[in-house]
Amino acid sequence: MTTPRILARLIATLAVAIALASTISTSFSAENINCAMCHDDVAVTSTAHESLGCQDCHTNVISKRHKAADVAELMGDDICAQCHRMAVRALGKSVHKEGPGCQDCHDKGHVVGMNGHNSTSTSSVSPIHQPRTCGKCHDDPPELVQGYVNSVHGHGLLIGGLNVAPACSACHGTHKILPIHDPEAPTSHENSPEMCGQCHEGILTVWKDQSAHGETWKAGTGEGPVCITCHASHAIDDPVHSGPRLHFPDQCGDCHGELYSSYRGGFHGKFTKLGLVASATCADCHSPHKNLGVDDPNSTVHIDNRAATCGKCHGDVSAAFLQIDMHNDPTDPTDNAYVYYIYVFMMGLLISVFAFFGVHDLLWLQRAAVGAVRGEYGNNGNSLQAGLYVRRFRGLYIAMHIVIVLTFLTLALTGLPLKFDASPWAQSLMDFLGGIDSARFLHRAAAIGTFGYAFFHFAHLIKRVFTGERKHLFWGPDSMVPQLQDLKDIGSNMRYFLYLGPRPEGDRWTYWEKFDYLAVFWGIIIIGLSGLMLWIPAFFTQFVPGWAINAAYIVHSDEALLATGFIFVFHFFHTHLRPESFPMDPVVFTGRMPLAKFKEERPREYKRMVDNGTLEKALCEPPTREEMVWVYFFGFTALSIGVALAVGIFWALLSH
Repeated sequence: MTTPRILARLIATLAVAIALASTISTSFSAENINCAMCHDDVAVTSTAHESLGCQDCHTNVISKRHKAADVAELMGDDICAQCHRMAVRALGKSVHKEGPGCQDCHDKGHVVGMNGHNSTSTSSVSPIHQPRTCGKCHDDPPELVQGYVNSVHGHGLLIGGLNVAPACSACHGTHKILPIHDPEAPTSHENSPEMCGQCHEGILTVWKDQSAHGETWKAGTGEGPVCITCHASHAIDDPVHSGPRLHFPDQCGDCHGELYSSYRGGFHGKFTKLGLVASATCADCHSPHKNLGVDDPNSTVHIDNRAATCGKCHGDVSAAFLQIDMHNDPTDPTDNAYVYYIYVFMMGLLISVFAFFGVHDLLWLQRAAVGAVRGEYGNNGNSLQAGLYVRRFRGLYIAMHIVIVLTFLTLALTGLPLKFDASPWAQSLMDFLGGIDSARFLHRAAAIGTFGYAFFHFAHLIKRVFTGERKHLFWGPDSMVPQLQDLKDIGSNMRYFLYLGPRPEGDRWTYWEKFDYLAVFWGIIIIGLSGLMLWIPAFFTQFVPGWAINAAYIVHSDEALLATGFIFVFHFFHTHLRPESFPMDPVVFTGRMPLAKFKEERPREYKRMVDNGTLEKALCEPPTREEMVWVYFFGFTALSIGVALAVGIFWALLSH
């Protein structure tokens, strides 16, 4: 055998020996190094790596007596990079490049593939476990993870078991997670619509191609609202639920401030503020995603399309109904001159009435207080007294006044929260009444009751005139119509208030009582008619223009404020809270008053009754103690409610 042939055989034999030795050594090491003997806490239970052993990752460990430094040479992401180079490289470019490593999310030694076997129950990065895994670091602010858990997406995944519901990685990505302001981030302003459109494809198409918001977004200026602007990013609620539905106007108001103010000041806005889910929000009229300008022919609020839009709630409506301005500003004469001048008139009426009686009653209060200290008033108390009483009112009028008190308080309790819906007490009062639906029912029931007693009283007056029981309806001392004497009494009272003359003598009716009486029926006509127009606008717009409904809203609101403010402040003072009558004058509920008080307060009527011989017929026994208990219970309850509402009115006006 030649030397070259022998040399070749030796080399081949040596190569086989080296390979065999290597195989034997590796096999020996793999079979004989039992990691679990020392590292029982890191025993591999991975399903993603079930075909691998410890040494497949820790390749530098070949001895059972290895040093800790041997393991430390290959740790963390370097281990994963041996196989998962692309994932580790993406992680190095992400917001997590200085933060968590692979094993912080994938569970060291227990790695389960995200889409692998039984992933929804075991993998720390499976969709169902991602909120908990990500939440280990992203727990501040709480609404990040907790907001997602409580959101419609979280409920779909965690409660509904819908694996298609998005988890963290569906929006933020897996390894290359970028800051939200990064132009390449799927959650950025520029990219988020397309991100949401992966699931909500139909909505994206409509929003992108048929809305003003989508046009602004496509312009690429980085402006205009996108999905997360209105729906939030993590705490996404189902838009059909009452909570998010009622708060959508606030979302729109972040950009459309002027329109938001006019919406909140109108009936739709006030109703949604107090929880009426059925009331129209911005999206009901302007469409949630196909929102276009009012002049766009494709807009849902274009004049040619309003019949269909308004008809969703109001049915078939007239052309005049479609002209009602839901964003009317009554303080702007260029918006609608008719509504503006009606607003100016109502404000003038409010200010003039409150100013006159405010000055009048403050002067009266100080003069009455001085008179009480001086002892100018005689036996003028309102407690139950012995002796004769004088009959002032019949049972019919007592019953009528009780009905007036009950209906008026009901109207005030249910109407003032709507007038001052932004005040903190408004929602509390509405909740106490059983909610906005209950309050609407009570308000309308009280309105019907008000119309009822008004018609009854009018018919009763006509009957008394025709039967001869009431001959002087429009003149004379028994008439409620203002007379020349009332003007003289105003002047005499003002001199008395200023210590320039004696206290004037009262008659059957004083000028402030006549004002109280006539104001009630003026209010019934004005508030009642405007209220009916707001109650059934579709009917009235068959006869009146659309702006008349806007005007009716102003009239109803301001006249109601005038009525409640006057009754709870000035009428209460005139009748009950002035020093001469404090704390309450029960005559309107008992129909009787002490003869001594009658002679002192109404000397003209007393002298006239003496002269014509009618006084004796009017004399009667005092009310019983049981009657007075009921009277004071009812009276003080009504007074307390009225005073509390007056405080609420002042609170709302001063804080507005």
